[in-house]
Amino acid sequence: MASNGASTVNPSSSSPPPFVEQGVRDATENSLEKIKRQLASGSGRNLLQGPLLKRSETLRKWNERWVILDPTTGKMEYKTRRNEPSIKGIITFDENSVISMSPVNFHGLPKYDGCCFYIGTPQKKDYFLCAETPGAARAWVSTLHATQLVLKAHKEAVNSLSGNGSAKLGTVATVVAAANSTAKECSKEIEAAMQVSLRNVLGLVANRPTDGPMDDFTVMKETLRVKDEELQNLARDLRARDSTIREIADKLSETAEAAESAASAAHAMDEHRRIACEEIERLTKDSEKQREAFVLKLRESEERLGFLSKERDQLIKQRDSAMQEAHTWRNELAKARERVVILEAAVLRAEEKVRVAETDAEARIKEAEQKEAAAVKEKQDLLAYVNALQAHLQRFDLLYF
Repeated sequence: MASNGASTVNPSSSSPPPFVEQGVRDATENSLEKIKRQLASGSGRNLLQGPLLKRSETLRKWNERWVILDPTTGKMEYKTRRNEPSIKGIITFDENSVISMSPVNFHGLPKYDGCCFYIGTPQKKDYFLCAETPGAARAWVSTLHATQLVLKAHKEAVNSLSGNGSAKLGTVATVVAAANSTAKECSKEIEAAMQVSLRNVLGLVANRPTDGPMDDFTVMKETLRVKDEELQNLARDLRARDSTIREIADKLSETAEAAESAASAAHAMDEHRRIACEEIERLTKDSEKQREAFVLKLRESEERLGFLSKERDQLIKQRDSAMQEAHTWRNELAKARERVVILEAAVLRAEEKVRVAETDAEARIKEAEQKEAAAVKEKQDLLAYVNALQAHLQRFDLLYF
């Protein structure tokens, strides 16, 4: 009961003042927007691209696809052919996805031993891919791992600017540069694999039977056509790589600007944190004073409660004694009621006797009155007779004397 009158005050749980939160929000808003623009600006750039065999999910059939890796979003877009304008599908992965070389040859042909790799996405969707050579497969896996590090660095940078972690913007530039270097080295493996595939195709064309004899000019023409297409592909790859390098340089400059903004935001946050600490200290002192006042009130309440408890015990004892006395009086009242009933019965019997006696007395009174009337009449008759006798005696005396 004593705990109902006091409230607990926790100084550490008091939130910073609204102006502190507004200052922190304004300080990190610009840097966060820069990082978001940096993430969005690179969604159309390609870090690595090349041919891969992809196993379909329904028919388990291997189809040749031209795969394009986007490092800023963690997506792998694939087309039916390289020059196809539309995208056939997207493979999405993040820093927590499972990407590894497969010791099992999913394809089945002996030439693809060591060329298969596996991607397990966050959506619990598995992808089985196969490159032309084991080196190309390892190149794809290495580039995907580097892309995962880039995604992780971008996520940590955004979280740090949002107030969810420590500032790690400097690592973004390092990881992006490392991913670029990895992609550059892996592109050589992809190009080598493409050359191997091209030589295999040329070998098949050279060994293909023709309707007529093929002269040296036709063979040279076909070879020059294939080489020209290969050179065009390499030129496009070089242009794409140069564009990627320029884009990464722009990203590095933007990351540096974001780091400077984050540093200024950190200074502002330190100032706001100092103000918040002073405010928390003041609130702590106020809460301590309030706690002491509450403790005094609690002690007074406990003393008052003890006094009231004693009074309650006394009142309970008085109530018990009063209830016992009332019970005794109830018993006495019940006995008195029994005696009253008995006395009422006796009174009724006495009244009945009185009525009988009154009736008998009335009858006797009437009889006595009648006797008295008869006696009076008899007395009158006797008086008249005596008077008559006296008159006779007088006459007799007069006659004889």
